[in-house]
Amino acid sequence: MIRIPHARSLLRTSIFLALSAASLPAFADDAEPANISGKLLLTGGVSQLEGAAGGGLTPWAVIGGNEDRDQIGANAFYTHVNVGAYHLDDYGAMIGFHDRVELSIAQQKFNTENVGTALGLGRGYTFQQNVVGVKVRVAGEAVLDSDRALPQISIGLQYKKNNQAGTLAYIGAKDDSGVDFYVSASKLYLGQNLLLNGTLRFTKANQIGILGFGGDLHDNYRPQLELSAAYLLNRHVAIGAEYRMKPDNLGIAKEDDWYDVFVAYAPNKNLSLTLAYANLGNIVTEDHQRGLYASVQVGF
Repeated sequence: MIRIPHARSLLRTSIFLALSAASLPAFADDAEPANISGKLLLTGGVSQLEGAAGGGLTPWAVIGGNEDRDQIGANAFYTHVNVGAYHLDDYGAMIGFHDRVELSIAQQKFNTENVGTALGLGRGYTFQQNVVGVKVRVAGEAVLDSDRALPQISIGLQYKKNNQAGTLAYIGAKDDSGVDFYVSASKLYLGQNLLLNGTLRFTKANQIGILGFGGDLHDNYRPQLELSAAYLLNRHVAIGAEYRMKPDNLGIAKEDDWYDVFVAYAPNKNLSLTLAYANLGNIVTEDHQRGLYASVQVGF
């Protein structure tokens, strides 16, 4: 069960609720006059957990930032995830070059709270992971090609480095660093106010790398499917859902797939806010880890 947070956590969550919502491009915003950024509202997506542009859980084929093909854009973000036994703080930034290449960086701090005490690690024991990513658009353009069958297609990689090598080795992880490779396809249906995305990721990461890479059960790259859908209710508000498959490499820690449902709000092209209910399943000794995911992104 999800535990009831103390007053300070309730206040923090209330602030996020007051700001909340956004995890998609504004794909029906063609009536809005173009500004100096050259992109329609939120067509660069928001920042996912590892820093790439897309949804909250999975990268999309879109390139981050508000730049067009003649410009450079950038975003910065903060994300907080609070589930039953753990919480995650996630910071990062990305730069988009000419709507073609994206560079991103993120730092994740995963706090084990009371579980750290039960495992003999100490209360609040924290795993920190740094992620550096690159994404390149190789075909299509989500908005300009929305009337064609071809989706926007991008390829990317994410290098991840964890700071708890000793603990990771103790639980059976083979490495404290690794590289994920992925290909994403995003298809925009302007008339239906709908965006669909599929990502195929090749990874050895345990809990996206927070518990290291590879393990006693498996230590090889395996493909994992990630899916997203977003429906625009009006020019600034949308609802949607995401699903992310994950490998199960560690005998000590069964790993479940992740999913979320979100509501989204984008007041302007420089600010996006996301609020989601996320179900992360089993994490180490704790089942049914679910709760709030909240994120804010600013950019140009």
